[in-house]
Amino acid sequence: MSKPSIPQGTRDFSPAEVRRRQYIFNTLRNIFETYSFQPLETPAMENLTTLMGKYGEEGDRLIFKILNNGLHEKKEEDKQKLNDEWAKVTGKAYSSPVVTERALRYDLTIPFARYVVMHQNDLAFPFRRYQMQPVWRADRPQKGRYREFWQCDADVVGSTSLINEAELLCIYQSAFQRLRLPQVTVKVNSRKLLAAIAELCGAPELMMDITIALDKLDKIGWDGVTNELQQRGISDAGIAQIEQVINVNGSNDEKLSALETIMSGSESGKQGIAELRETLSYHKVLADTQWDAQVVVDISLARGLNYYTGVIVEVTTSAVKMGSIGGGGRYDDLTGLFGLKGLSGVGVSFGIDRIYDVLEELNLFPEQLATGADVMLVNFGGENEQYALQILKALREAGIAAEIYPDPAKFDKQMKYANKRGIAYVLLPGDEEREKGMVSIKNFTTGKQELLTIADCIAALL
Repeated sequence: MSKPSIPQGTRDFSPAEVRRRQYIFNTLRNIFETYSFQPLETPAMENLTTLMGKYGEEGDRLIFKILNNGLHEKKEEDKQKLNDEWAKVTGKAYSSPVVTERALRYDLTIPFARYVVMHQNDLAFPFRRYQMQPVWRADRPQKGRYREFWQCDADVVGSTSLINEAELLCIYQSAFQRLRLPQVTVKVNSRKLLAAIAELCGAPELMMDITIALDKLDKIGWDGVTNELQQRGISDAGIAQIEQVINVNGSNDEKLSALETIMSGSESGKQGIAELRETLSYHKVLADTQWDAQVVVDISLARGLNYYTGVIVEVTTSAVKMGSIGGGGRYDDLTGLFGLKGLSGVGVSFGIDRIYDVLEELNLFPEQLATGADVMLVNFGGENEQYALQILKALREAGIAAEIYPDPAKFDKQMKYANKRGIAYVLLPGDEEREKGMVSIKNFTTGKQELLTIADCIAALL
């Protein structure tokens, strides 16, 4: 018999790990609710035609497809209809019988757009939603990159106001402040500036090729990007123009002023610069001035997803060697992919698994997350067991997390269990305590033990 295993790129989560993850989720949920975002959930599976063609060529290759089974055999006319729909979405005829019609969701944004279109008559716009669910990508597993991982998104759809972008920057601020994550940088750019770069190169039709190459700058460096740009048909003169743009430095204002000069002949560039200025202006009003993170204009920021149209955002931390821990942007016509035109949206995503890895590496999780129960009652058996159960009930009614060792085992065994669980207090309801209507409480951290009434014990633990 082979040893049990799990698929590569997936993980089990122990109770301690789940508690730490819940700490992140609860922190973010509280912030989203404060900003008046509403919760949403969508299915793990989507129709394949919903997902294909939405993430660019590289993204489409990473979609996990689900094979049909015998319960889903199609009649010939249904197969033809599906093949026609596939051809419409991908621009390619399906040359073999359809063996998959569904896929695991790649992200939360496209399913959100699909939801908005399906429920448009029920929603009040602007619609502000947050969503925390797992997604799947057929990627090569490595540190900080998994095939199954959780995303946590916040989006506003139905508004073009750049106040939304500024508020989403503030949500990042609040989240990383509360999680105490240091050395955070929030990079901002605009896809309109990337379009302007393509114009400067004399190759506006290759904007996506340039974007895909620039998106790899942190991974492969400028020499690697240069090679990729050459392979994608960008001239040496065009590459020189790109290098001039991404080497612009200074403060955000200085960078935008320099870009205004370089892109003075590009309407797309001027519009992108104006939007960045306005976003940063709104953020300055809304942001907590005590925040030590930086919001930095980074013209090399590309965000490879196909659907961004305006301001784009990416979050990193230099405290740990890790990829981005968050990102997002404006998508002016995402719902247009499903037939609902003219509905602009903007959103950001938190990389929950990477954030977890950073917090763990920096030892930033609160210590009290290690255990669910604060208190364990020793089980001495007999009448003392019944007395202990009465105390247990009183503790829980007072809102104190508590448990009783279920068996009247040897005292040392029960103590070892409490110590291994990291339980802070052990209560000893023995013969003397029961006869006096009291209980002995032992602090595992200090070793101090005292005899208290049950009311005083509860007060001490609250």
